[in-house]
Amino acid sequence: MSTPSHPDAFTHAWLEQALRMPTGALKSFAAKSIGTGQMSLSFRVTLDWKDGEGPASIVAKCPSADPGTRAIAAALGSYALELGWYRDLADHVGVACPKCLHLEANTDESEFVLLLQDLAPARQGDQLAGATIPEIEAALKQAARLHASYWDDARLNDIAWLQPRPAVDTMVRQMLAPLYAQFRERYAERLSRDILAMGDAFIARAGGYFDRAPAARTIQHRDFRIDNILFSGDGASAHVVDWQTLGIGPAASDIAYLIGTSIADPALRAREEARLVRFYANELRTLGVNVDADALWHEYRLYAFSGFVMAIIASMNVERTERGDEMFALMAERPALQALHLDSLSLL
Repeated sequence: MSTPSHPDAFTHAWLEQALRMPTGALKSFAAKSIGTGQMSLSFRVTLDWKDGEGPASIVAKCPSADPGTRAIAAALGSYALELGWYRDLADHVGVACPKCLHLEANTDESEFVLLLQDLAPARQGDQLAGATIPEIEAALKQAARLHASYWDDARLNDIAWLQPRPAVDTMVRQMLAPLYAQFRERYAERLSRDILAMGDAFIARAGGYFDRAPAARTIQHRDFRIDNILFSGDGASAHVVDWQTLGIGPAASDIAYLIGTSIADPALRAREEARLVRFYANELRTLGVNVDADALWHEYRLYAFSGFVMAIIASMNVERTERGDEMFALMAERPALQALHLDSLSLL
C-alpha cells in the first residue's frame, strides 16, 4: 500500500487506523491548507467522529507538490530530517512541539505523511510583522531546552541520520556564490547598497564562516524564526514546528538567526540583543549547561550571517510567491543590518 502523501489520498479507514480509532468510528473529514511553508504542505484536517471521542482536528504535513522543490528537499535530506525528529527525538528532548500522532513514509522518504497534534488556537508567528520581545523570550526558552538536551554530548555521534553529510555541505558551499548572484539581481532594488556590499564581502570570505569549529556542538533547528513558532495568545509560551533543517552545530547560530530575522526594528534589536543572549545563557544554566558567556557572544556575532545565508539559499530554491519574495528580502535585510552593527565581517 502506497503512502497517502496528500489529503486527497486519505480515506476513512486509513485515518481510523493511523489515529488508532475503531473501524467505522469516523463519519466524515475535510482538509484545508494552512501555513505558508514552501518546502512542504500543511493541512488542518477536521474530523467528525460518531462517538465524539477522537480528536476534532489534526494537522497533516505532506511533501511539496512542486517537483523542483521536492528535488531540493531530497538533495538536502529535508524530509528525512523531520521524519527523524518525530520518530527518534521529539519525545525525548524537552522542547515544546506538536505531538506526532502518526508517521508514514516510503523507502526513500520522498513520499511521507505526518499527522500532528493541532495546537489551535495557538497562532503562528508572522515573519513579515516581526516578533515582540516577550515572544522572542518565549522562543529562547524553547531554544535552550532544545540545545541543552545534547550540549557537547558524545551521544550526538549515535544519531546516524543526523550526522553531517559532506556531499550536502559541499553542494551548499559550491552553490552559495552563484545563488547569491541571482539573489543580488532579484533584490538589487529592494536592499540597500550597504547590505549588498556586505553580501559581496561575505561571499568572498565565506570559507571563514563555514570552516569555523564551534565552541560546543549540539542539536540545531537551523530555521529558528517566528514563522516556525506557534505562540499562545499572550505570547508567553511557544511551540516549535518545522524540523526539516535539523542539524548538529553551534547553538549560537539558532539564537542569532532568531533575533536577527525576527525583530523588525533594527534599533530595538540593537538595544535588546545583548540582554537577550544573556537571557538565553541563563536559561541554559538553569538546565545544567555550563555555558561560556564570552564564547557564546563571540559566536552570536559570527552567526549573525546565518539568516542572510538562509535567505539566499531558500529564496532561490523554493517555489516563488509574492509573500515569499518579501519574506526572503526581510530575512536577508534584518540579519544583514545585525551583522553590520556587530561588525561580524571582522570575525571572518
